[in-house]
Amino acid sequence: MTKFRLFSAILVVVILASLSVLAACTEETPAPAPAPTPEPTPAPPKEVTLYIGGTFALTGAYAEDTAAVLAGYQDYANYVNDTKMMAPWRGEKFPDNVKLEVLWRDDEINPEKALSIYEELKAKGILVYRISSSQVAMALMNLLNEDRIGATSMAAGPYLLSPPKTVFTNYPLYTDEMGAIANWFLDNWKKAGNTDKPRVAYLTADSASGRSIDIPEMENYLTGIGYEFAGKQFVPMVPTTPPTTQLSWLKDNKVNLAMGFMINPGSQPTIKEAVRLGMGTNQDYKITFGFAAPSHLAVFAPAMGTLGDGVVVAGSYPPMTHKDLPGIAFYDKLMADYEDEPVTHIMYLAGMVEAMIQTEALRLAMLQVPADQLKPVDVLEYGFYQIKNLSTGDLTPPLTFGPSDVEGAKEMRIDQDQNGEVVLLGNYPILGIYKHE
Repeated sequence: MTKFRLFSAILVVVILASLSVLAACTEETPAPAPAPTPEPTPAPPKEVTLYIGGTFALTGAYAEDTAAVLAGYQDYANYVNDTKMMAPWRGEKFPDNVKLEVLWRDDEINPEKALSIYEELKAKGILVYRISSSQVAMALMNLLNEDRIGATSMAAGPYLLSPPKTVFTNYPLYTDEMGAIANWFLDNWKKAGNTDKPRVAYLTADSASGRSIDIPEMENYLTGIGYEFAGKQFVPMVPTTPPTTQLSWLKDNKVNLAMGFMINPGSQPTIKEAVRLGMGTNQDYKITFGFAAPSHLAVFAPAMGTLGDGVVVAGSYPPMTHKDLPGIAFYDKLMADYEDEPVTHIMYLAGMVEAMIQTEALRLAMLQVPADQLKPVDVLEYGFYQIKNLSTGDLTPPLTFGPSDVEGAKEMRIDQDQNGEVVLLGNYPILGIYKHE
């Protein structure tokens, strides 16, 4: 190859390479792909405060009981706020963005004051309520029903079922408690070989609660199952003098079973006077005294000791000494976490139970309606009416409510004071003695 041809070939190669480089340099560089737009961060749920509570009778005959109830409410609310759990044995959670607060006032067992408190707390936005006594229940129950506000109650009586409204109970009507005591006594009467009819009488407080058992259905039930009805005697809610006359009447009328509604400030002095008169299960005159739940044996037995031997109470709560029950273990936890000194009154458990019911009604309602949009009727219909088999850790039987079912429990415990100790005699069904609409 001549030098000229070699030079030409080299030149062609250089030109082609240069053109290739030039073409490469003139090609458009593609723009980088745009970064994906981040999803907007959802706003955190709105912080909401919901109230539980209502009126509490911190002045008057129920003061000691009610102070314990209020402590139960407050400690349970603190537990839910701190853990967002409903109870140690439950898996359901309370919403993270909702805080519970106990809203309460002392109604002094005064219906007029209770009415003004109700209007005040309703204006503050309370969506649930509580009843402190029979007197207050009768003053408020129609208003609560008209306003469609669900309420728990410290009192239980036939008036709540005439017809059922929006006040819910966690323990039986006093008539049904009397029926359970009557059945227990009659079983033992027959087992002892007695063939005659036992004689029964009311020994009950001269109050709305005490007189709630004095209805035709109660007397008809007692005579229908085999009793002779001897009559009735009324004792002041808190006697200022021993009820000697009423007790002597029982003896004069050969009564075997005396029963009624009393609170401990009534039942304790009554039984002390009965023992002085030689009346009781282990006294010369054999008679059994049976009382409704507010004469809680967990209070009565330690105070009375052997003086109270044989006294029976139906429908109460288990003593705090029953450590095998989940509800009592929960009580111990609340004491350790929130109380400097243990609250030993049995009605603390009642406060726990009422607070559980109110809080469960709120939780269920929030599954249907956002917390900041709830109205009382939502909590009633989506909450209270939907509570089915609510476990209170065996502080009560499982509780179920509905529009025509305001009595949550379907059975009750009966306990007896034996040598100053509370002894469970068994569980008895709720009979529905009061026939309601």
